[in-house]
Amino acid sequence: MPLPSHLLPALVLLLGPLAVTLPAARSPGWAWVPSHCRSPGQAACNFVCDCRDCSDEAQCGYRGASPALGTPFACDFEQDSCGWRDISTSGYSWLRDRAGAALEGPGPHSDHTLGTDLGWYMAVGTHRGKEASTAALRSPTLREAAPSCKLRLWYHAASGDVAELRLEVTHGSETLILWQSTGPWDPGWQELAVTTGRIRGDFRVTFSATRNATHRGAVALDDLAFWDCGLPTPQASCPLGHHHCQNKVCVEPQQLCDGEDNCGDLSDEDPLTCGRHTATDFETGLGPWNRSEGWSRNHSAGGPERPSWPRRDHSRNSAQGSFLVSVAEPGTPAILSSPEFQASGASNCSVRWVGLTGPPCWLPRCRAPSQLLVPQLIFYHYLHGSEAGCLQLFLQTLGSSAPQAPVLLRRRRGELGTAWVRDRVDIQSAHPFQILLAGQTGPGGVVGLDDLILSDHCRPVPEVSTLQPLPPGPWAPVPQPLPPSSRLQDSCKQGHFACGDLCVPPEQLCDFEEQCAGGEDEQACGTTDFESLEAGGWEDASVGRLQWRRLSAQESQGSSAAAAGHFLSLQRAWGQLSTEARVLTPLLGPSGPSCELHLAYYLQSQPRGFLALVVVDNGSRELAWQALSSSAGGWKVDKVLLGARRRPFQLEFVGLVDLDGPDQQGAGVDNVTLRDCSPTVTTKRDREVSCNFERDTCSWYPGHLSDTHWRWVESRGPDHDHTTGQGHFVLLDPTDPLAWGHSAHLLSRPQVPAAPTECLSFWYYLHGPQIGTLRLAMRREGEETHLWSRSGTQGNRWHEAWATLSHQPGSRAQYQLLFEGLRDGYHGTMALDDVAVRPGPCWAPHHCSFEDSDCGFSSGGRGLWRRQANASGHTAWGPPTDHTTETAQGHYMVVDTSPDALPRGQTASLTSKEYRPPAQPACLTFWYHGSLHNPGTLRVHLEKGRKHQVLSLSAHGGLAWRLGSVDVQAEQAWRVVFEAVAAGVAHSYVALDDLLLQDGPCPRPGSCDFESGLCGWSHLAWPSLGGYSWDWGGGATPSRYPQPPVDHTLGTKAGHFAFFETGVLGPGGRAAWLRSEPLPATPASCLRFWYHMGFPEHFYKGELRVLLRSTQGQLAVWGTGGHRRHQWLEAQVEVASTKEFQVVFEATLGGQPALGPIALDDVEYLAGQRCQQPAPSPGDTAAPVSVPTAVGSALLLLMLLVLLGLGGRRWLQKRGSCPFQSNTEATAPGFDNILFNADGVTLPASVTSDP
Repeated sequence: MPLPSHLLPALVLLLGPLAVTLPAARSPGWAWVPSHCRSPGQAACNFVCDCRDCSDEAQCGYRGASPALGTPFACDFEQDSCGWRDISTSGYSWLRDRAGAALEGPGPHSDHTLGTDLGWYMAVGTHRGKEASTAALRSPTLREAAPSCKLRLWYHAASGDVAELRLEVTHGSETLILWQSTGPWDPGWQELAVTTGRIRGDFRVTFSATRNATHRGAVALDDLAFWDCGLPTPQASCPLGHHHCQNKVCVEPQQLCDGEDNCGDLSDEDPLTCGRHTATDFETGLGPWNRSEGWSRNHSAGGPERPSWPRRDHSRNSAQGSFLVSVAEPGTPAILSSPEFQASGASNCSVRWVGLTGPPCWLPRCRAPSQLLVPQLIFYHYLHGSEAGCLQLFLQTLGSSAPQAPVLLRRRRGELGTAWVRDRVDIQSAHPFQILLAGQTGPGGVVGLDDLILSDHCRPVPEVSTLQPLPPGPWAPVPQPLPPSSRLQDSCKQGHFACGDLCVPPEQLCDFEEQCAGGEDEQACGTTDFESLEAGGWEDASVGRLQWRRLSAQESQGSSAAAAGHFLSLQRAWGQLSTEARVLTPLLGPSGPSCELHLAYYLQSQPRGFLALVVVDNGSRELAWQALSSSAGGWKVDKVLLGARRRPFQLEFVGLVDLDGPDQQGAGVDNVTLRDCSPTVTTKRDREVSCNFERDTCSWYPGHLSDTHWRWVESRGPDHDHTTGQGHFVLLDPTDPLAWGHSAHLLSRPQVPAAPTECLSFWYYLHGPQIGTLRLAMRREGEETHLWSRSGTQGNRWHEAWATLSHQPGSRAQYQLLFEGLRDGYHGTMALDDVAVRPGPCWAPHHCSFEDSDCGFSSGGRGLWRRQANASGHTAWGPPTDHTTETAQGHYMVVDTSPDALPRGQTASLTSKEYRPPAQPACLTFWYHGSLHNPGTLRVHLEKGRKHQVLSLSAHGGLAWRLGSVDVQAEQAWRVVFEAVAAGVAHSYVALDDLLLQDGPCPRPGSCDFESGLCGWSHLAWPSLGGYSWDWGGGATPSRYPQPPVDHTLGTKAGHFAFFETGVLGPGGRAAWLRSEPLPATPASCLRFWYHMGFPEHFYKGELRVLLRSTQGQLAVWGTGGHRRHQWLEAQVEVASTKEFQVVFEATLGGQPALGPIALDDVEYLAGQRCQQPAPSPGDTAAPVSVPTAVGSALLLLMLLVLLGLGGRRWLQKRGSCPFQSNTEATAPGFDNILFNADGVTLPASVTSDP
């Protein structure tokens, strides 16, 4: 299907180069021809939809309807493998997989398409064989790739997991390596884009991963797409000026005799048309060209083992084909010279044809470029492996009285990838001339030439004269564009910049710090008004039909004419690959937090087109700013916050417009200024850690280590701030825009301590069924200290938290605060607001999990209590897992009550910091754990001036953490003191975890009205169930997820409830659990609760079940397919267990996802009481039914029951099993897991009598 226009910029920029084709570009991509569906075999899988529904391409990876021109041939593996199949010959093989199916391991935690654990990809699992193995994934058989064909894919391979990755194409008898890498690879999904070149006939693509004995070999592959691969389709007639091929295909005039098979039958390269052109493909020699030292004729097969070496030539698209290649270093370029040609004649009209930089060259203006009767040179060039790579084309005039310096006609510099790129130069000279091609590159780089085609208007001079000596100036451009006054001195090393007595090394150029007295080292570093030829160091890197050129206002037309002087403009180019144009700065930075880019721009392009700014950092691409298609035109100004960048980076403008579209379409950039980019620049707001984010972000700024970022936003819909409910705050939502990074940082600028102890308070929002972790840390002198963290949803509301910042007395060492959002899940949002710092310590926190610190607890002089985890598995004493995370990596406080550590009868105290006086009665809950042998007694004291005991627990041992609670009423500051009294038993201990102070009285065990929170019910996400959590909220607060409008307790929007949105589960089920605290064994007790299921009528898919979990296994005691009524319904379940157990509410799916919540309220556990049938209320009275209706309904029901009984009996005879037997839960042997749909369930009469 056609791509929405608003997605074009994101696709181009986030997926990398060569991404989008506009219809106006008319490059061969997807094409559609209305014809009969019964296409011949050679028409299938040829990137052309011969059928209206594109069914002829269905077996080749395409799963959409007839695509628009330019739409890629793509496979995201969400439905199937698109015809790609594993051809491995060992256990190391490919399979279709998704992250949620693998609970752990080195593979990706999310796919690339959706960015979640529900998305699919192709993966190679870890293989522990001792011999080298290769896993190969092969495409279906494809046919006829156009010269512009590109393959783009995303792969995931962490360094150390695989030895080699390779992408190959097989056509005929040749297998050609398109890409090969032995790493290292960055974490996360990486993009790979390669060109296939023209392929005639059938071909197949193979992606392979190789492992050896030292590598585990985990690799994943996603989002494969073939771009611009379809050949043009036959047409009855062609547009004016186009060439009609022998096969009735239409090609543009500049595609004639260009060395590429654009027609598909080679008729555009027919000798009758192109016989008078002089083409040199280097297959048998240099032809008429002469070379100096530095150029060598070579081919790919048997070539040097250099990663940047061309894998194939352009002429034959084969590793056996020849080309010209140079690895000459700067200062010693390789020169290739043409024969001497006759003067091309004078002309009264001319056009200026220039690149982004360099002197102009003049061409006749009276005709279109394709109609010029002047000498033309078409050539294909290759620049890869080094940013210092440079290819320059000069015109050397001959025969004049005075020697003339060569005139620069074209320059290409930098990294253009592994493709052969077409270019064309039209030449006009009043004197005989030669064409000179000079190539040079940096370490590891390669410059290549192939298919030099001279037009028939290039007439050689009968007697070749001697080439005049070449001036040294043009041959040695410095690695970065610098002012003409700057010259490298003999005393400076190669690549260093000389100014005065200084030699500035390359890493200090464009670092926003002036080394030279006049700032010459920072003059060609992005900031420019484009009036000088250097253009601020911006270099065009386009490889398609658009390019960025420095243009004057007099040369421009339309909206751009309003600008005075020169500016950067989108113009036509001769490239044959992607359509968007790119222009880059040299390497800049690192930069400081205040770094901003200011610019003026115009964009006029309808219906599609865009202008964008991208930050390129170590190969990754981050979209920083964009302007979408507009018909308004006119110059506008804007600014972009670039922020702190710890590594050097490049800025890149990317533009795409339809120059052949209606009106005068175009795009331009001017007056680019980088401000306050030095890391040492300070402003007044740098000291503003306290911030409500209403004016700006104060001293806080986002980090840029991944594509996931904190954003400063305004309240809108469910996203609202804490300060006013309508103001600003900072938000982390990895799905808007879609991002794949695992974490996002929000940092303060470095601060000087104002006091030895400071308190940082803030409000946070952590909400969603599968949200990750929010963490606070402090950086100081290269060390990072964790201060606070929360994981999983905390309900649909803002929470206050605080952390104490401790500094050395008298220290002036700067510190930096860091909020880190960890993307452990994919459904939910994080937010921060109202950050404040004050001198002095903080109050005791309302919630303490001991994950990051001891929360200020003091264990007295003996220090018997200690904070620990059991990650090593060798802890001498203490629980094997904590309560917060239920893993061995989690932390808790524990005291050794063995006689050697604490004699019988003695106590070990753990005292909290002071708590703030509660405004109303509150409940302090905590989880405790005792050793299997008698650990002693745990006493709880409240200290309000004096200490008094409020609770005493016999910490009986077991495997489970147990919940304790005390009611708190205090009018002044208070502390809580935990005392462990030893029983004198060896190998005994007492542990504490997860202290929580909430408003309201403490509820009974297993009961909760959810007004203050989840009480003792745990919503910890279980990885085996997909990592989803029940949530907490109320109707008064806007939510991103459907929820009941009112609760049951209060019956108003002000009330609260627990709920879960089943629509996030996706196909394949999974579930979310809400678990009670451990409850004692009972012969019979009653569980009473109210539930709400708000699913669409006739489309119910959610299920709610009640499970009992104990050491004996798991039993489903109640379940419902739900009721379509949007109302609260009551249920009672009688439970019994001979062992300690937990009640579990399970929300799950019964089929495909459907948006709709399952909610719970007023859960009441009546220990030792049987459930009683409630008397019908007036509202529950059944509606009167007429006698005939009742009799008819009864007879119909009886008939249905008989039919169902007969059908069920026959089905049971065939199956030989019970239809109610469930195998979805893992149960202990001998413990039946049977779902009783009706036992002990009481429903209102209004439901049971519903006709």
